[in-house]
Order: sequence, then structure tokens, then C-alpha cells
Amino acid sequence: MTVRMRHTRSHTGNRRSHHGLKAEGLSLCPHCATTIRPHTICQNCGKYQGRQVIDVLKKLNKKEKKLKQKELQAQEAEAQSNKPLDAEALSKK
Repeated sequence: MTVRMRHTRSHTGNRRSHHGLKAEGLSLCPHCATTIRPHTICQNCGKYQGRQVIDVLKKLNKKEKKLKQKELQAQEAEAQSNKPLDAEALSKK
């Protein structure tokens, strides 16, 4: 019969110290401002590095296309109007 090795908490902790999960790095899409993983195509607008890579609206049916187009236009308008509103602009809203 063999002698078993000691199993201490410190050795277990040292071994498990590399098992911790790291937070995934996310960035914002510069076009539609949704969170995406770095170096990937935005699934919301289909752009990568300022170019239209995939057509997001192609696979949707007619009603979904209209809703998606309105959503994308609203996001574009919101992204472009990051400046503070004056009294005249507030009265229009």
C-alpha cells in the first residue's frame, strides 16, 4: 500500500488561482452605439470599421424590416445629436 500525498488547502488554492474568469471586454459600435465584442461585425447594424459588411434587413420579413429601419434611423439620429439641446429644440420635442 502506498503513502498518499498530503492535500492541503494552500496547494489547492494555488492550483485553482488560475481558474478565475475574466470579464469579457466589450466596446460600443461607433455607428449604432450597441455593445459588441471587439473586432467583430455589429449584429444590429451590420457594419465593421465603417463599412457595410452584411445586410441586416435582408433576412427579415416586411413588417420586421420597417421596424428595424425605424430603429436604425432613430439610433443614427440619437448618435448624431449628442450635443445639448437649446430652448428652441426643446420646445419642438
